[in-house]
Amino acid sequence: MAEAPKPEEISHPPMDQLQGLEYCIDSNPSWGEAVVLGFQHYILALGTAVMIPSFLVPLMGGDHGDKVRVVQTLLFVQGINTLLQTLFGTRLPTVIGGSYSFVVPIVSIIHDPSLMSIQDQHLRFLNTMRAVQGALIVSSSVQIILGYSQLWAICSRYLLSIIFLSSLFLSGEQVSASNVLLICKPHSSPLRFFSPLGMVPVIALVGFGLFDRGFPMVGRCVEIGIPMLILFITFSQYLKNFHFRQLPVLERFALLISVTVIWAYAHLLTASGAYKHSPNATQLSCRTDQAYLISSAPWIKVPYPLQWGAPIFNAGHCFGMMAAVIVSLIESTGAYKAASRLASATPPPAHVLSRGIGWQGIGILLDGLFGTLTGSTVSVENVGLLGSTRVGSRRIIQISAGFMIFFSMLGKFGALFASIPFTIFAAVYCVMFGFVASVGLSFLQFTNMNSLRNLFITGVSLFLGLSIPEYFREYTAKAFHGPAHTRAGWFNDFLNTIFFSSPTVALIIAVFLDNTLDYKDSARDRGMPWWAKFRTFKGDSRNEEFYTLPFNLDRFFPPS
Repeated sequence: MAEAPKPEEISHPPMDQLQGLEYCIDSNPSWGEAVVLGFQHYILALGTAVMIPSFLVPLMGGDHGDKVRVVQTLLFVQGINTLLQTLFGTRLPTVIGGSYSFVVPIVSIIHDPSLMSIQDQHLRFLNTMRAVQGALIVSSSVQIILGYSQLWAICSRYLLSIIFLSSLFLSGEQVSASNVLLICKPHSSPLRFFSPLGMVPVIALVGFGLFDRGFPMVGRCVEIGIPMLILFITFSQYLKNFHFRQLPVLERFALLISVTVIWAYAHLLTASGAYKHSPNATQLSCRTDQAYLISSAPWIKVPYPLQWGAPIFNAGHCFGMMAAVIVSLIESTGAYKAASRLASATPPPAHVLSRGIGWQGIGILLDGLFGTLTGSTVSVENVGLLGSTRVGSRRIIQISAGFMIFFSMLGKFGALFASIPFTIFAAVYCVMFGFVASVGLSFLQFTNMNSLRNLFITGVSLFLGLSIPEYFREYTAKAFHGPAHTRAGWFNDFLNTIFFSSPTVALIIAVFLDNTLDYKDSARDRGMPWWAKFRTFKGDSRNEEFYTLPFNLDRFFPPS
């Protein structure tokens, strides 16, 4: 009779920090390797930096020259924001890039009748850009205030307190004044009602929620996308043990090598006339000469504030944009937690998260001042690249920020790299977004997944977090407006933007269920004992190593 397996042979103990990384947040590879890795992160960040302006600028009446200037400006500010975040924000190795969350309110601004009535296309582009700038500048105050005042965590807590009290009323239980004071006590931990169980769907859907930018985009040009996907997985996973001078070259630089090979292959197909008689949509996805970035880009151009003119402020535009800022805040919170795990750091305490959100608000303010055409959030694909390369070094991201700033000023050179077909990036996204999503699922190790309650909350929040935004997308594609369609445009933008975001929907559902469904005596099942030590900066001694500000700035901004 076979001997029964030992418990340690069939279980894996939970780990605060992810194992197997070559370099963690505060350890660095050699300078040569770091520069190449930084350039690799820069290349990956180009996908979103080009895609958003390519979609929005033509709708605004802009030409190829306008698109190039917007791409350059976005990359320039992206580099600045990344440096600020890695130096003074969360200090996690995260690229702060353009956000798709702002597309809904921006499209609404573009279709404003007062702007659409402008006959001159270039003038319409400029006025629309200035209107977007005004909305970004005003709405950035949301993150700035919530971040620097530490209200992000406190507001979250009070929202959950209301949910908690409501559940008591609905259940018919008596609520005393002392209970209300205990729940709403200002100095109690803001993370008390957040748990690993409630955060799993949020972090997971930061990756899974971007599924429409993965294989659906690859399918637009399968002869480029599928080889890229196969080659990248082969290099980064199956051939990761290939070493050259004790360096795992194929694993570490899989993105750079595979992009170079497939880009050359795509250029060969373009030059040979393979797409000469193809539909326009296919040519846009496959050809390497359809972006018109190189021919339109100046040799040298330094972006500067208010380069498009004075911002235009409109109350309706600002309210709609505030929803995107809130969505960006929630998505970034999930991405920061994923980045901390892939950098082998402890989960960022509430103080550090709020500090990062404050600097992200400054980033959105810079977006508005410079005119990047979109707001800022954590680049999910670059978070995934940390895990793919097994290098979570902060220095790598700071070097990539330097590349963003440098190449954004050298227009022709930057445009050369930015002309990579988006299908190539989409193939990489299939891996990176999935990687980040799996990091979110890894937080389930701190919860009891033999609990039917936990299974219900996890499954429902994940499913609805995907299903509800998909309904909003399909409805909008058919009706050319969102399900929220009233006479109040700002109200429509607010609701449609919120429910277009999978992480935001998941947060609402998961946190509500986690704090109202059989909440008594469920702290252990929810993972709260593990979560408790990361509530405050001083709760874990490792926090000081990972999140202390440089230049001894903590004496001016003491952690709480």
